Amino acid sequence: MTPLVLIPGMMCDARMWGGLPALLFPREVGHFLPTDHDSVQALAAALLAIAPPRFALAGLSMGGIVAMEVIRQAPTRVDRLALLDTNPRAELPQVQANRARQIARAASDLAGVLRDEMKPNYLAPGPGRQPILDLCMDMALTLGPQVFARQSRALRDRPDQCATLAAYRGPALVLMGEGDQLCPRDRHDQMHALMPQSRLVLVPGAAHLPTLENPNATAAHLRHWLNQ
Repeated sequence: MTPLVLIPGMMCDARMWGGLPALLFPREVGHFLPTDHDSVQALAAALLAIAPPRFALAGLSMGGIVAMEVIRQAPTRVDRLALLDTNPRAELPQVQANRARQIARAASDLAGVLRDEMKPNYLAPGPGRQPILDLCMDMALTLGPQVFARQSRALRDRPDQCATLAAYRGPALVLMGEGDQLCPRDRHDQMHALMPQSRLVLVPGAAHLPTLENPNATAAHLRHWLNQ
């Protein structure tokens, strides 16, 4: 059975996937944290250096951005690809311009950056938000401001990956929480169009973190993708 490698989003660790790995049992699941380099190219190379010779790959948000670079560097090693709540395009200039200010503020007030500028956009409205927001804060504060700076620079300078996706031929899943404001629907429609073999899924009752907001539905779609 092909191993599965999971890449979490920005300022998240393996906890971002919640109970999904257990729901995908008995498949071997490995976690790669995109924390040690400040470019997606270096992050992808680091993953490839430790990954199995051939593997399934799933990434959410920044994890999806790193996953796209992995298939650019080594498409034949990735048996199948799942992109969750992510974006194939290079970063917009107005977002790039804001990164330096965020990095400077995060050096002394990472919690404030997360509280004011990031966490409000993560989740769909409804009950049960606070424990997920508390987990997001704990993951981020555990990783710290230096990881925030490296990841911010990697996202700022990332390449457009539309041609990479158009060249990929393996089974693919494009999944998003239906209320995602950070990576909106048009990005996912574009990824699905670039990979006509892919399956496009919207998860109800979720926004940017469907793995935690609606884990059962997300796990069911991942199982379908893994069993294609």
